[in-house]
Amino acid sequence: MITTAAILARGLGSRMRRADGEARLEPGQQAAADVGLKGMIPIDRPFLDYVLSTLADAGITQVVLVIGPDHTAIRDHYTRIAPPVRVRVRFAVQQEPLGTADAVVAAAEVIGEVPFLVLNADNHYPADAIRALAAHESAGVAAFDRDALLADGAIEPTRIRQFAVLEIAPDGLLRAIVEKPGAALDPASDGARWVSMNLWAITPALVQACRTVPRSVRGEHELPEAVAAVLASGDEPVRALRVSGAVLDLSTRADVPAVAARLRAMQQAGLIVQP
Repeated sequence: MITTAAILARGLGSRMRRADGEARLEPGQQAAADVGLKGMIPIDRPFLDYVLSTLADAGITQVVLVIGPDHTAIRDHYTRIAPPVRVRVRFAVQQEPLGTADAVVAAAEVIGEVPFLVLNADNHYPADAIRALAAHESAGVAAFDRDALLADGAIEPTRIRQFAVLEIAPDGLLRAIVEKPGAALDPASDGARWVSMNLWAITPALVQACRTVPRSVRGEHELPEAVAAVLASGDEPVRALRVSGAVLDLSTRADVPAVAARLRAMQQAGLIVQP
């Protein structure tokens, strides 16, 4: 079983920093959004607390937060202000925001040559999906059902074009992945049925692919393209774990009120406890 997870918290948060006159944020949320620290947006406590809590519920005991060299607020919170009880937190510094594959390499330098989970700092995933993905020490991806994401996760249909879409073989292995397909994708088509929300089980072979993947057309070293290279080489199979459940996506200021309402409701129902 995989017991270590890397949370990618280094991104610039460009979409979150973008002004939105219609988004009604609390003062603390506004301050965090202004600097793009999505994981530190307060919903009674930092959003990352909810992510860490769910990881602990799923059996993860070690967490590496991939941060930038200037992200002192994140480091101070989890080492001095409110260190988690149920998981041990360490840090990996990604010097430049060069993409998710580069972030995976930074995490691996701290974690070592063992399988680990990778997930976003601005997504709250179902604990069952994390637990199932971590059950086997082999490469894998959580394949989220588009219809469930739209129905339960309050995600707009057109946002599917901003994620990665997956093609899954009958044997449950990942056949192909297309990162951010854009306007060419019909979000209602069969080709958009299974979606990656960047929840992965990473092996040393995938880390090596992340080290060598060239920059994409967006100028970054991207994890989905590293995975595509592994699939093309046939070096290692990648499981595609089909999941029907909600992912709370905190990408823009407009997302904050709805995500906050969902998390507060879950907390009041006793579904989320301290990390």
